[in-house]
Amino acid sequence: MKVTEYFEKADGKTLISFEVLPPLKGGSMQAIFDTLDPLMEFKPPFIDVTYHREDFTYNRRPSGYYEKTAIRKRPGTVGICAAIMHRYGVDAVPHLLCGGFTKEDTENVLIDLNFLNINNVLALRGDARKFDGKFVPEPDGHKYAIDLVRQVEDINNGKYLDKNIENGISTDFCIGVAGYPEKHFEAPNLSTDLEFTKQKVDAGADYIVTQMFFDNENYFKYVDSIRALGINVPIVPGLKPLTKLYQLNSIPRLFYINMPEELSKGIMAAKDAAGRKEVGIEWLIHQSKELKKRGVPCLHYYTMGDVETIKRVVEAVY
Repeated sequence: MKVTEYFEKADGKTLISFEVLPPLKGGSMQAIFDTLDPLMEFKPPFIDVTYHREDFTYNRRPSGYYEKTAIRKRPGTVGICAAIMHRYGVDAVPHLLCGGFTKEDTENVLIDLNFLNINNVLALRGDARKFDGKFVPEPDGHKYAIDLVRQVEDINNGKYLDKNIENGISTDFCIGVAGYPEKHFEAPNLSTDLEFTKQKVDAGADYIVTQMFFDNENYFKYVDSIRALGINVPIVPGLKPLTKLYQLNSIPRLFYINMPEELSKGIMAAKDAAGRKEVGIEWLIHQSKELKKRGVPCLHYYTMGDVETIKRVVEAVY
């Protein structure tokens, strides 16, 4: 079933979903099951699985020179989605990236997903590689998420890259895209970023999932601004617990978001690591309850492998 159909079927009830990362190359699928098994009691209708582009490593040669090698550290997204659907009987939502994929690569992934009866995708540009100063697309790849949305829409309409294909099957992918309550860091201002989001919806996106935030007012203002542009698709809040002291600096630096002063003071005032974790958990519980009370379509939790924390939060909210 499509993500948007779940929202319609819920008839105003706030659903719950989780996002998981593929294990590092060489890891086991059991890591995914260990994360999801304790969470399935909450009956999530769908699970997101992230995709990761290749990155570069530099290995020193006997000559003293360094050899640049591309490696994909977290492969397996499509297979993981199939395994999740088989084990739990819930829908999986694979992330699609511009970064690291040609248009042909993307089309082949979409064909594989369609064969597996996976009909939801989250279309993202993706981040720059570690040693790149800015995002660099693959040759013959997409530069922006809107181009990825358009390609998914094309295959939904039976249009393939090979112009010689006649009567190609039309897929039926439900397309999610990212939204940024505090704007994407590359956008010059929030108004411009909102317009980019509108363009993605106009191109075929069916729903929006937000970047994490720690101040619900930012989400509510974002929704109001989106609606003012005439965009009526569901807007799902993305949520993550802050449980460690270093995250006060690392999360704003990596994700370009602000930390509420009250949360920062609470974390810094805690006496030890256990106390800081409790502050973060209680903050996320409060966020979740307020969002649920306001009737958001779904609470989407970025698990990051911290199943114990996510389980405590969801138990308190549901």
